[in-house]
Amino acid sequence: MKRILVVLTGLLAGNNFAGNCQVKQADTAGHYKLVWADEFNQEGAPDTTNWKFEHGFVRNHELQWYQPQNAVCHKGLLVIEAKKEHLPNAAYVAGSSDWKASREFIEYTSSSMNTRGQHSWQYGRFVMRARIDVEAGLWPAFWTLGISKPWPSNGEIDIMEYYRDKLLANIACGTAEPFKAKWYSNTKPLTSFDKNWSRKFHIWRMDWDENAISLFVDDQLLNRVELKDLVNRDGSNFNPFMQPHYILLNLALGGDNGGDPSQTKFPRSFEVDYVRVYQKK
Repeated sequence: MKRILVVLTGLLAGNNFAGNCQVKQADTAGHYKLVWADEFNQEGAPDTTNWKFEHGFVRNHELQWYQPQNAVCHKGLLVIEAKKEHLPNAAYVAGSSDWKASREFIEYTSSSMNTRGQHSWQYGRFVMRARIDVEAGLWPAFWTLGISKPWPSNGEIDIMEYYRDKLLANIACGTAEPFKAKWYSNTKPLTSFDKNWSRKFHIWRMDWDENAISLFVDDQLLNRVELKDLVNRDGSNFNPFMQPHYILLNLALGGDNGGDPSQTKFPRSFEVDYVRVYQKK
């Protein structure tokens, strides 16, 4: 009897294991092998051998002050938490025309973390399983930047970006005008998913090789652009997607695109189960 119970226990436990096996088999289809991953299974701060943090007000006139303590690993998830707070801005300069210095107070905090200088990859399958919050004003993202040249000539890939009731899949390269990008974008309205979509975890994936970049959510193709179309338009003949890229994860608020969070109740979270990178064998 004991032996039968052990077998039954193994079968029941195997329901989860089988699901994970199926996901990994899908990830490795096409002769891919796992080369790097963070499963976020430790408790506490994210692994500093994988991630660095951005600090302060950073980009896009966003409302949040980035700080490391808003990103915590707990029960197998990375939780990036956006909070409504009222704190003094240490960089404040009265009368400044710089948007980062002109704000006397910090009204929101969050985290932005990246693998720059620690891990980068040229080509591969990049996968994230996560649950995103879709309340007004929130702007979660899973994206990459090239290691060489200033933005946007370094190349940007938004594998997952969400704001203003739509999911986005974007690729950007440089133009002849500094800091002006050429965008290849596709959006999918939240209303095209079932009403419980945002309560569930989903899998975002990028397949990137020497020919094209393809972006998916739950195996549904959202955007595909061939690399031959992604050469910077500045006469350099430099293709920013023929160089290594590093990964970024962040939860932004407001700013140029994110919308108005003033009626949203905080805290809000961006929950990441894992991030994995595969490359061809």
